[in-house]
Amino acid sequence: MPTATATLSVSFAPSKKPHLSFCPFGATSITLTNFTSPPIRRPMTTSAVSIEKETVISERPHTFLRQTDGEDNGSIRSRFQSMILEMQESVCGALEALDGAGKFKEDAWTRPGGGGGISRVLQDGAVFEKAGVNISVVYGVMPPEAYRAAKASAADQKPGPVPFFAAGISSVLHPKNPFAPTLHFNYRYFETDAPKDTPGAPRQWWFGGGTDLTPAYIFEEDVKHFHSVQKRACDKFDPSFYPRFKKWCDDYFFIKHRGKRRGLGGIFFDDLNDYDQEMLLSFATECADSVVPAYIPILEKRKDTPFNESQKAWQQLRSGRYVEFNLVYDRGTTFGLKTGGRIESILVSLPLTARWEYDHKPEEGSEEWKLLDACMNPKDWI
Repeated sequence: MPTATATLSVSFAPSKKPHLSFCPFGATSITLTNFTSPPIRRPMTTSAVSIEKETVISERPHTFLRQTDGEDNGSIRSRFQSMILEMQESVCGALEALDGAGKFKEDAWTRPGGGGGISRVLQDGAVFEKAGVNISVVYGVMPPEAYRAAKASAADQKPGPVPFFAAGISSVLHPKNPFAPTLHFNYRYFETDAPKDTPGAPRQWWFGGGTDLTPAYIFEEDVKHFHSVQKRACDKFDPSFYPRFKKWCDDYFFIKHRGKRRGLGGIFFDDLNDYDQEMLLSFATECADSVVPAYIPILEKRKDTPFNESQKAWQQLRSGRYVEFNLVYDRGTTFGLKTGGRIESILVSLPLTARWEYDHKPEEGSEEWKLLDACMNPKDWI
């Protein structure tokens, strides 16, 4: 069976942990940072990451876990898979109910060595131009330098390929009405197994994810509502989470060549393993459960707001910026495109329509200008 190979980039920066990001749209993205090195950029080295090619299936299976993982053995892997499957169902159900006309098309796939995924897409509905909600479970192999970098004390480990496991849900929702904001959310879990020749060596694991809002027009009460829901979810676990993860979100979704953020933020976190594993599973679940109450009330208010051609054109310009970020800076998207991932699943995050105009500059003080100002100067909404 042919395999898809990927590029592993090893860079050096003063981060406290190795970074490994996961894109449930059909690919896994890996970037490692050596947290003991000076804060300078050095030439990159590359190695191969092996992930089996997917096979499309006619019906979704009960589980994507390998038999050795067990279907319902109480493990974090099993419970996280159950969470993302349930979330996909609940989010898609809420979106279909709101749309009233569109229905999700579902594609499922598996891989011979275990894992697989489900892509669900609603396109050209009454409310949504395009809405994608994907889940994926991935088994793969990373080279030994990745494992050594991920372990605090791995000097005594013998070289050898390191198996890894990743699971996640990711969604991008693009409404038709320019006064209804785009939403993105992604929640993921990652583990590395010890090499076969190092029995008893512990696994490395971490959680990542977030939810962020990208409007074309600012309704302050909507943005405050959205951020309030994120804060409530965070505060149930640690009062430092919301301010920490809000800043992380503002920093991550930055379009460098434009000097502006993609939208008005939310929360974002990655490499999170410095808390109890059970607590972080509960936290990721709470954040996932907050998606519908954070977003659906905003859509209910804005989906039928009258708009003109100029306002629609502005939404499409903002959609163009969304495309730029995803194709240039988003780690999961760019990794998938470079490594032969499932293309339809990877690009489902892009809007159905987008627009680019030469040197477009909204009039200062206009509603459009106010959005750009907020994207350049992130604020505390609550």
